[in-house]
Amino acid sequence: WDRGLANVALCDGPAGLRLRKGRGISPTFFPCETIISQTWDLKLAEKMGVCVALETKENNIGIWLAPGMNIHRNPLCGRNFEYFSEDPYLSGMLASAIISSVQENGVGCAIKHLVGNEKENNVKRSDTRVSERALREIYLEPFRIAVKEANPWMIMTSYNLVNGVK
Repeated sequence: WDRGLANVALCDGPAGLRLRKGRGISPTFFPCETIISQTWDLKLAEKMGVCVALETKENNIGIWLAPGMNIHRNPLCGRNFEYFSEDPYLSGMLASAIISSVQENGVGCAIKHLVGNEKENNVKRSDTRVSERALREIYLEPFRIAVKEANPWMIMTSYNLVNGVK
């Protein structure tokens, strides 16, 4: 099975590295993305990204599964803490600042969860129903900004259907 490809270790985010105790160097626990968005501070987000990248490299990890970029549209979403805001522009710009600073330090980012991930229960059978306009202007906009501004290495999709389509 050797195809000449190197193994790449992944680590979940979003508030720094999610490592089990004893699995590596203890990471810093950063404020969740909702708190970061309250600052509106792109420089602060960049500094967080640099710190995350350094700790990621220290733990021999190549890809950080973050930032989470879904939009706060449902207060019952079990992952709202992983997402920045209800504002697509703010979410996209903060995510871009973090992604750029992480990747400038040699670690990849996998932005997530594209798109409309608004619940945790029965998520694989969930179908987010949304108009084309809302999808384009609200749900996809932070991802568009991040791809354009920061060129993330990966995009992680969500499990849910969107308007009946996987």
